[in-house]
Amino acid sequence: MKRSDLIIPISIVVHLLIINAVIINLNPVDYFGWKSLLSINSFWLLICFFMEFYPTSRKERFFTNFHRFIQVFLLFCLGYFTVMAFKSYVFNRYEQFYILSKLFGYLLLFRIGFFFLRNRYRTIGGNSATVIVIGRDNNLKRLKQIFQQPDLGYRYMGYFDNTISESKNYKGRVIDSFQYAIENSIDEIYCYASQLSKAELHDIISFADKNFKKIKIIPDNKEVFTRAMDMEMFNNIPIINLRKSPLETNYALYGKRIFDLLFSGLVTLTVLSWLIPLMAILIKWESTGPVFFKQKRHGINKEIFHCFKFRSMAVNTDSDIVMASKNDMRITRIGKFMRKTSIDELPQFLNVFMGCMSVVGPRPHMEAHTSQYENSVDKYLVRHYAKPGITGLAQVRGYRGEIIEDRDIINRTRLDIFYLEKWSPLLDLKIIYSTVTNAISGEERAY
Repeated sequence: MKRSDLIIPISIVVHLLIINAVIINLNPVDYFGWKSLLSINSFWLLICFFMEFYPTSRKERFFTNFHRFIQVFLLFCLGYFTVMAFKSYVFNRYEQFYILSKLFGYLLLFRIGFFFLRNRYRTIGGNSATVIVIGRDNNLKRLKQIFQQPDLGYRYMGYFDNTISESKNYKGRVIDSFQYAIENSIDEIYCYASQLSKAELHDIISFADKNFKKIKIIPDNKEVFTRAMDMEMFNNIPIINLRKSPLETNYALYGKRIFDLLFSGLVTLTVLSWLIPLMAILIKWESTGPVFFKQKRHGINKEIFHCFKFRSMAVNTDSDIVMASKNDMRITRIGKFMRKTSIDELPQFLNVFMGCMSVVGPRPHMEAHTSQYENSVDKYLVRHYAKPGITGLAQVRGYRGEIIEDRDIINRTRLDIFYLEKWSPLLDLKIIYSTVTNAISGEERAY
């Protein structure tokens, strides 16, 4: 079976069964009449409809729209408590939070099971789409690799091009694709616009329309496309946004800021409240100078802010232009311990609380280094599209501290851009976890 039109109806039915079973069986008293249950079910369906939760694309995976699953469930909780507010029975909120937690767990298990079974079904040929490509350019190999991912359910049959090739995937000239598409029940036709004339493209579109074949046009990319690009429509004019990041969504902007406020506030109250006086005594005991080291650094959109750290060096005139190196004579004894355990970075939670930094993001560099690398490292300034972080993907992957070789800053920039393009709450949590474990175990480049 190539199409699975029942996937969405089955998903809706299973979700409603889970919701009703949990609510009816786990509530301590029978105060949910049919009207209340109807309201709760209606809430779920309306939220899913307006959030476009069920229409799924072939390329969707477990984490693709996981944030939408969270949003839908949180909105459903609001609807659930709205219904509860109209009941005369005084409910125990802790019991209700327990019930909703169980409900979230069951819905999450269904989501896991759905994607697992769908992927298995596609690997044996179900829910598949048979495709051909017309035209050829340097991206054909990468497109073929995408088609050959089993969980996507594509069946790549080959390509057509007016330049004859001995490749086993070459099926003939452009004109031969029409008959081939009919004889082999092709579902989707992908066309490289840059390799086809206007007349050929019109003929292919006309053929596809008359024979119920989906046609998809691949624009001429001039090798400038990025992982983060997004297509926008201005009336009927397609516009390509090369730098759309998940961090630009309202979900990320507000969610990440709320997390930063809660996390930095917690650290400030439980750790910095007693650590600052203690470190002040130790730092002042060993050397003269301020407790905090304050340095101008570049943040989001290259805006300058003052980054706070515990002072780990003796006061010197090179601190704003020379990074700390191994066996650096400027580092004090207590400073060496702080840098090894990353304690010197903790005052940056004050920067996070004030809003000029985030818990996770690209590490901010001093002004001198930004001036140095913005012209020598490709796409270096792209990392300034997001707030800088106390920790980041590059740091947990081994690229922290001193820049010894060119590949250090190149790989750091590459990982920072990857973070911007592939951000998710789960990625932030993984980075935080890796940062804590690295600080406990000790890092070779923490000096």
